Amino acid sequence: YLQNMGETEVTIVWVADKTSIGWVELAPDDGTHFYGEERPKFFNSKNGIKTEATVHSVILKGLKPGTRYRYRVCSQEVLSHVSHKVTYGDIAATSVYQTKPLSFITNDSRKKNTSFLVVNDIHDNADMMEKLFSHCDFSSTDLVFFNGDMVSFFNSEEQVFSGFMDRASQLFASNIPMYYTRGNHETRGVLAYDFQKYFSPREDHIYYSFRQGDVYFVILDCGEDKPDTDIEYSGITVYDEYRTEQAEWLKEVLQTKEYKEAPFKVVVCHMPPADGWHGEREIMSKFVPLLNEASVDIMLSGHWHRYVNQKATDKVRFPVLVNKNDYILKANVESNTLSIQVVNLEGKEVEKIVIRK
Repeated sequence: YLQNMGETEVTIVWVADKTSIGWVELAPDDGTHFYGEERPKFFNSKNGIKTEATVHSVILKGLKPGTRYRYRVCSQEVLSHVSHKVTYGDIAATSVYQTKPLSFITNDSRKKNTSFLVVNDIHDNADMMEKLFSHCDFSSTDLVFFNGDMVSFFNSEEQVFSGFMDRASQLFASNIPMYYTRGNHETRGVLAYDFQKYFSPREDHIYYSFRQGDVYFVILDCGEDKPDTDIEYSGITVYDEYRTEQAEWLKEVLQTKEYKEAPFKVVVCHMPPADGWHGEREIMSKFVPLLNEASVDIMLSGHWHRYVNQKATDKVRFPVLVNKNDYILKANVESNTLSIQVVNLEGKEVEKIVIRK
C-alpha cells in the first residue's frame, strides 16, 4: 500500500509472512512490458544494510509530478544469517505477468481538479468500510484519508489488517495513496508504539502536510482524549507535551510559501476542537489560535460518531465538519470550488457543503 505520496516521492509498504529482505522494482508507464528490460531495484535498507524483516517499506525519490509509474514488490526469505554468510530462500512478488503491474500517479500541485475520500471511526468493521467505499469511483479518486479510530485497539498486526488494511489494499491502497490520521484509539494497545512501522514509516512524524492540486492538506495528530494522568493510560502517555511540540511544527508550516499560496487549505484532525474532554480542549488551546490566523477553509474531524456541520464562530474561525462513523465524505476541488458530499451507508446524500473562492 502507498504512503506519503508527494510530487517527487512515495513510500511503498508491504508485509511478508517470513523474515526476508525486500525491494521495489520501478518502471515507467511507457507501454513496454515490465519484463522488457531489467528494472532498477530499491531495497528496504538502513545505513547501507538490507533490512531483514516481515514489514517492509521503501521510499522512492526523484520522481516527476503528476506521472504514472508501475512497480513490483519482492521479498526473499532469509533462512539464516551467521557471521558474514546469509542463506536465502524463495522469492515472493506481486504479479507483472498475467496481470497488469501495480501503479501509482504522483501528486501534482498544477492539477486542475482534485478528488478525495474520507472515512473515520471504522473500529475494525471492514465490511462497513467496504460498503461505504462501494458508493465511490476509485478511477477518479486522487487520495483517501483514514481519519482515525480505524481500530478499537492497536493490539496486533493481524487485527490491523483484518480490521481494515487487507480490505483497503484489495480495494485501492496499492494504487491510490492513503493518508492515515491517527485517532485516540490507535494510541491504545501493545502495538501502538509501532504505529509508524506500518504508517508513515519513512517520515519524521505522523503529523505532516502536503499539496495535491489546489489543496494544501495539514494532517494533525490529536493524541488521547483524557489527561495523561488518567488511570486508563497506566502512566505511559505524554500527549500534552507532544501536542505542544506539534504546535511548534504547525506554526512553521502555516508560514510557508507553499501553504500561503495554495488556493484551498484543509486541516484533517481526528478529534475536533471543543470545550469538552481534555484532548479536545488541548486542540482548542494549542492548535486553533494558530489556525484562526491561517485562512483555513475547513477542518475535517470524526471521533464523536455523529454528524455535525459546525459553522465558524468567534472562537473557531473556520468550519469544522465532524463526520459520522457510517458516513463517507466525497470531496472534489475544481474551478475555484471545494465541494464535499456527505454520503450515508445506503449511498444517499445527507448534505453537500460548497466552499467557493
